[in-house]
Amino acid sequence: MKHEEITHKIIGCAMKVHNTIGNGFQEVIYQRALAIEMGRQNLCFQREMGMTILYEGIKIGKRRVDFFVEENIMVEIKAVIKLEDVHLAQAMNYCQAYNLPIGLLINFGARSLEFKRVYNLNHPENKDYKSNILKSLNLKNHN
Repeated sequence: MKHEEITHKIIGCAMKVHNTIGNGFQEVIYQRALAIEMGRQNLCFQREMGMTILYEGIKIGKRRVDFFVEENIMVEIKAVIKLEDVHLAQAMNYCQAYNLPIGLLINFGARSLEFKRVYNLNHPENKDYKSNILKSLNLKNHN
């Protein structure tokens, strides 16, 4: 995928933060540490960037994304014991609402770092990815 190198770099930064300070802190502590690491890796990012949420082209609100990296990737961080489906749904919704091709959901609260890449399947960059998923689902349904 087009953004794999950047997401890999971001995940590496998150791993360094988690290995250095461990779990058990508030989200803001991980946000600050991750900002330092991403700066060291020369990643271009904005922290707590306010983004408008649109519904059929009409502004319906604003939400602050934890990080907006390289003008294409949304990073949502958590500091919870276990990621839940609602966290994943939130990250996926942000990708769609902001019309971004990919995002990362990173959880620093677990004993081991948890991360998930989330894709906006409606984004033009992901049309091949979407067709591969649909083919995979069809094969599973026929077995």
